[in-house]
Amino acid sequence: MLQFLTKRLIGLLFVILGVTFLTFIMGYFAPGDPIVQLLGQHFSRAEYLQLKHAYGLDLPWYQQYYNFLKHLVQFDFGYSYQYKNRAVWDILKDGVPISAELGLWALLIQVLVGVPLGIFSALKANSWLDTTNMGVMLAIYAVPVFVLGVLVQVAIVWLDQHVGFGWPAANWGNAWSYSWSDIQFKLFPILVYAATGVAYFARLSRTSMLEVLRQDYVRTARAKGMTERVVVYRHAFGNILIPIITYLGYAISFLVAGAFFIELIFNIPGIADITLSSIQNLDYPVIQATTVLLAVVVVLGNLLADILYTVVDPRIKVS
Repeated sequence: MLQFLTKRLIGLLFVILGVTFLTFIMGYFAPGDPIVQLLGQHFSRAEYLQLKHAYGLDLPWYQQYYNFLKHLVQFDFGYSYQYKNRAVWDILKDGVPISAELGLWALLIQVLVGVPLGIFSALKANSWLDTTNMGVMLAIYAVPVFVLGVLVQVAIVWLDQHVGFGWPAANWGNAWSYSWSDIQFKLFPILVYAATGVAYFARLSRTSMLEVLRQDYVRTARAKGMTERVVVYRHAFGNILIPIITYLGYAISFLVAGAFFIELIFNIPGIADITLSSIQNLDYPVIQATTVLLAVVVVLGNLLADILYTVVDPRIKVS
């Protein structure tokens, strides 16, 4: 296991290195000058050269990239171009916990709701319960998350106007705080964010369970007189976890991408607004920082999936 983790972590470093290089090169060759953007109407040649030297932008590209990596090892993302003398992490430190909270709760709901729903449908296969459940899941999965978010907001506003619903349609509240007012802000964004994943996990779990229930060892377990609960949860459940764990790594990647839609629709002060503002203002240090952080989340999600393989199925050897 230690050898496996070492190899995976080395692979992680190479992936992050590749992401930083691509992000840096795209920013380096992108049109526009961030220093001109920073100075605006107060542009002067002397101040322009001074700021360019201060940010190290008068160095060759390879020297700039080396300096970026050197600071990154120390968890220093440098200083923003948009906000003079303000550290990048100082800009991100309030948004990252909010985005992490949104993503974590959405992922938990996807797994804890989607998987049981799929198993339930498999055990009631071809009944009206199964048909209704899978029909609803298919409809939810077919609706893009940004469309579902807008529909939910419209419904909240309509209910507030007609029945005094009194539920906030936007914003987030305090990060990792769960007073009643905070829950009101967070509940619908999290549910909307999780909806598509719940639908996919449910359909995947149903398909996997139906396939496992047709296997010979399951029929043998039933022939021995075991109860259906024992057959399902002791013999069948463990074997449907492999495809679920496989999708778990992809689900984390999808959550990273979907966060931008949800945060913009519900006006959540996470990293989406920061990133888009940085793109508009050519604030490359902030863009590089958010890209690296998101890449780390995606790669760690896939690493987690690889580790979980060995937990649910000891026959899988890590090497």
